[in-house]
Amino acid sequence: MLSFSKFHRMYLLRFRFSLLVFLPLLAIYACDFTASDAPLTKVKTNPKILDAHSYANVAQVKTTHLHLDLEVDFEKKYIYGVARHTMLNQQSDTAIFDIKGLEIQKVTVGEKGAEQNTDFVIGIEDSILGAPLSVKIAKNQTKINIYYKTTEASEALDWLAPEMTKGKKFPYLYTQGQAILTRTWIPCQDSPSNRITYSADVKVPKELMALMSAKNPTAKTKDGVYHFEMNQPIPAYLIALAVGNLSYRKIGKNCGVYSEPEMIRQVAWEFQDLRKLIVAAEGIYGKYQWEQYDVIVLPYSFPFGGMENPRLTFANPTLLVGDRSLISVVAHELAHSWSGNLVTNATWDDFWLNEGFTVYFENRIMESLYGKEVADILAIIEFQELQNEVAEISKGDHPEDTYLKLSLNGRNPDDGMTSIAYVKGAFFLKTLEQLVGREKFDVFVQHYFREFQFKTLTTETFEKFLNKELLKPNGFQFNTKEWLYKKGIPKNCVKIVSPRLESIKQMARQYLAGKDIFKVKVKGKRRRVPLRRDMYITQEWQAFIREIPVKSDTLKLALLDKKLNFKGWANAEIATDWFVLGIESNYKSIRPKMEKFLLKVGRRKFLLPIYNALSKNPDDLRWALKVYEKARPNYHAVSQNTLDQLLNYKTKSK
Repeated sequence: MLSFSKFHRMYLLRFRFSLLVFLPLLAIYACDFTASDAPLTKVKTNPKILDAHSYANVAQVKTTHLHLDLEVDFEKKYIYGVARHTMLNQQSDTAIFDIKGLEIQKVTVGEKGAEQNTDFVIGIEDSILGAPLSVKIAKNQTKINIYYKTTEASEALDWLAPEMTKGKKFPYLYTQGQAILTRTWIPCQDSPSNRITYSADVKVPKELMALMSAKNPTAKTKDGVYHFEMNQPIPAYLIALAVGNLSYRKIGKNCGVYSEPEMIRQVAWEFQDLRKLIVAAEGIYGKYQWEQYDVIVLPYSFPFGGMENPRLTFANPTLLVGDRSLISVVAHELAHSWSGNLVTNATWDDFWLNEGFTVYFENRIMESLYGKEVADILAIIEFQELQNEVAEISKGDHPEDTYLKLSLNGRNPDDGMTSIAYVKGAFFLKTLEQLVGREKFDVFVQHYFREFQFKTLTTETFEKFLNKELLKPNGFQFNTKEWLYKKGIPKNCVKIVSPRLESIKQMARQYLAGKDIFKVKVKGKRRRVPLRRDMYITQEWQAFIREIPVKSDTLKLALLDKKLNFKGWANAEIATDWFVLGIESNYKSIRPKMEKFLLKVGRRKFLLPIYNALSKNPDDLRWALKVYEKARPNYHAVSQNTLDQLLNYKTKSK
């Protein structure tokens, strides 16, 4: 686990109360001071820090609108930018921004065209948080302009060579801001507690199209210049940019898809139910408030299944399996339009408020469209993953990470992005629903979204709201503190069963016991069809694989591969479970397919369990490091950081 050094802990502690003592030290680290008659020692930085993962003094002065002037240079792999902040200033003479991996060239104050240089100080760099950028301002100043360029250390940016794209002809760029990486490509107050509107003017090579989490074009411009507006306030982590050779296909009213032209037909077919998802979601929790909902399918290096950037969900091509069976991921990102984007966690310690509500809502959308039986199967598979992760975390250095309310001070907020926030959070809400009844619970959630729309809140605020608006008025007793502030899974957690999953798990047990599950039988005039992959949905096959114990007979695994080709399945959910089982069973004939998979797919959800299983014994680890050496350049920094730590890559391979 990443952690602060003793020096950084002392530094940040003093930073909270009196950074004036450190000003001579900070001057050593300052970069590109502007000319001024005022001595630098008058630049004061004494914020009231509200967020352990941000230096920004938003209680004194905060951004309300951000305008970006950006030029994307693919040859040098830099973004040259000006971040023009319009601030709400509570008589502060210093504004503090978050930066990491940025070269700050100058800072000015005032309207564009009438700007004046001002002094600034860059504080000590922290490996997780980056550094504070402290800007001297007048107490009535509301306009701050930061001139900068990104660097190779800008972790949010993934610059892809043409060969890493589908078309192989043009380069590609995308950003990933969550949790605290927006500060690596935009100097900003990078705390989810501060919501802002933004606009942007972006210049890219004229053969490419630029898109943002804003109102987007559907065709390329002639000059490669694009203008964007996001008029609803959002936290900085939701500001996103993608640049590539892109096409658009409308799916229905207020929705469509983007991708490279070579795959647009496939993408449109896979996400044909997009409009149905929106209608189902609105039928449960009210009107979609972001006007347009589009999905862009990025290249394989994208580290997540999806990212809920408002108006433009970023999606991983591993969702394109040819049978629409992974549409639940899009349902999840759409659900974020209410939980996360509309109502946001105030800090990353409250991450479950984003993801727990979203997983619960996603499951409701899937139930509305595909029935309770399918929704229950999805929930059970997720609950299995939760149980496994709770067991693993409980044995680690931070068993308290199984709380819903986290304490990540001094740690990377990515450490909290586990199934605890997602699935324990969802089952907390499912358990509440079971207690009070769906009708009352839906009224409560609708009220919750209305009350906190375009706002942020903490777990403590939610707990008070829950007790006041749902539990006490209806006379219900419920120990919320056990769910929010205690370890593990509470005993009163709702239980879900699925006859379909039990049936396929029974088939796995029968196969292991020697039954020929592939044999075609004839009973009277009825002929039983042979077992095929398309007879069961993704989650049923996952249940089948997970029912097979580790260290199973490799001959039995080989026969399953011969009949069903798990190791060559395009569905990455299935392939990952199969690879992990194969590794733990010493089934080495999967290695060629697994290597091809690891070289292609950059989604952390799939990479982490595979590399983790490979790290358990020396022979597998040696093989894994050889593959990782080749594959690592194809992964986004989010995946690289996680896997470097897991594999101890820097000390063993460099």
